[in-house]
Amino acid sequence: MSSIQATRLKKGNLVKINNDLFRVLELHHVTPGNLRGFVRVKFRNIRNGSLSDQKLRSEETVERAVLDEREMQFLYRDGDSFHFMDTESFEQMHIEAEVLGESVHYLVPDATITVEFYGTDPVGIELPPTVDLVVEDTAPGIKGATASAQVKPARLETGLVVNVPPFVNTGEKVRVSTDTGEYLSRA
Repeated sequence: MSSIQATRLKKGNLVKINNDLFRVLELHHVTPGNLRGFVRVKFRNIRNGSLSDQKLRSEETVERAVLDEREMQFLYRDGDSFHFMDTESFEQMHIEAEVLGESVHYLVPDATITVEFYGTDPVGIELPPTVDLVVEDTAPGIKGATASAQVKPARLETGLVVNVPPFVNTGEKVRVSTDTGEYLSRA
């Protein structure tokens, strides 16, 4: 275990507080006038999924959870279970949608990703910076349209809805940022 100062926490970090694991969802550094600064953090409890807000003094340290990472291949989705295979041992396992959170929108079959484990429990996944997804449904493209301020919603193969330029059509592949969930370009 390593300690990390509250001001150095980042979104997505996993920390251990009172023998419970928490994922950092949001954080804001607050420095009110002549008072001491603090960090307001929104956590999700990994074990039970509950949300909590905490104020940490800037100089306070929290215990950072040390994770094992294994490369795995995403196989398929079965309801709220996502099935993965270890690329070295070929051992298969499933991870529930609530553990994966928003990451489920960026998982396509056969994708190789890094799964984070705390002990033997999978606690999350590390996604690549971008993914290429097929547009399943969107309004018809406009001939001669160029990238402008106009956008239209498009439903992608994973169920994610993003705003795309008018020239993108159903059946095309688009590149999406896994960080912001925004359309970047055609793939």
